[in-house]
Amino acid sequence: MQAGQLLVEIDPRDYQTALAQAQAVMESKLAAWQAAKQDVPVQSTSSSSGISSADADVKTSSAQIDQAQKQLEAAHAAVVSAQANAHKSDLDLQRYTPLVQKDVISKQQYDQVVAQADANNAALNQAQANELAQQQGVRVAKDRLLQSEASFRNAQSGPTQVAIQQSKAGQAEADYMEAKAKYEQAQLNLSYTKIYAPYAGIITKKNVEPGQNASSGQSLMTLVSLSNLWVLANFKETQLRHMQKGQEVEVKVDAYGRKYSGTVTQIGGATGSLLSLFPPENATGNYVKVVQRVPVRIDFTRLEDENKDHLLRPGLSCEPNVKVK
Repeated sequence: MQAGQLLVEIDPRDYQTALAQAQAVMESKLAAWQAAKQDVPVQSTSSSSGISSADADVKTSSAQIDQAQKQLEAAHAAVVSAQANAHKSDLDLQRYTPLVQKDVISKQQYDQVVAQADANNAALNQAQANELAQQQGVRVAKDRLLQSEASFRNAQSGPTQVAIQQSKAGQAEADYMEAKAKYEQAQLNLSYTKIYAPYAGIITKKNVEPGQNASSGQSLMTLVSLSNLWVLANFKETQLRHMQKGQEVEVKVDAYGRKYSGTVTQIGGATGSLLSLFPPENATGNYVKVVQRVPVRIDFTRLEDENKDHLLRPGLSCEPNVKVK
């Protein structure tokens, strides 16, 4: 069995469906985030231009009120002037009427006075109508100012709307990141459907067959490495006096009678009895001195050359000789 070789494949259809669903949700959240993010500068620009436009409308409406009031004043002055002219022409008509009856003045002169009186009265009516129109214009200008002020107040809420849109964009980003994490988790779950050999070795125990259901935590097979090997030697405590890390070791394997080169890489931190499942206790106080053993790890140094045929197996008995001098 070579490293990277496929060992087991679990039916991937459920995980493929979950991955496709997670991908669709992620893409939808991504589109929503991009749309919300693009709306932020649009909302900001609209808010800024809306405030400027509303402020300009307020100033324009105020100017229109001033203009309308001036026009009203001019129209009122025209009414006063027309009233004076009409009053004068009426008085003239009253004076000329008995004179024409007595033939003091000609009929032509009288007709001119009558015509002037009618013209002045018509001018008065027109001036009064114009004054009413100018009054209406002032009211309209004031109403327009109220509308402009309301629009300006509404436009001032633009920064708040921008902040709300920014919050929406942030929420959309968070939703996308959550969907992306679920998509990556679905990808990871799908990758678990194929189990590859982490290193070269031999399968010593197989617990599954094709078509069999596998449950979480179930042991499927046992892969034993033939290259990542070491020796765990339990030396007597009396043998550790001159032993130290880095010393050369000659390992003789009983199964083949071969000798392999190694080195001391680690000396155990406690005796084997202390690390056992049930350490010995001396509750009675009686003490019998027993030589303790300490685990020492020995790594092979030339395993690629000395074990080309891969004869070494985990669990074989061997005899290590440490060169302490």
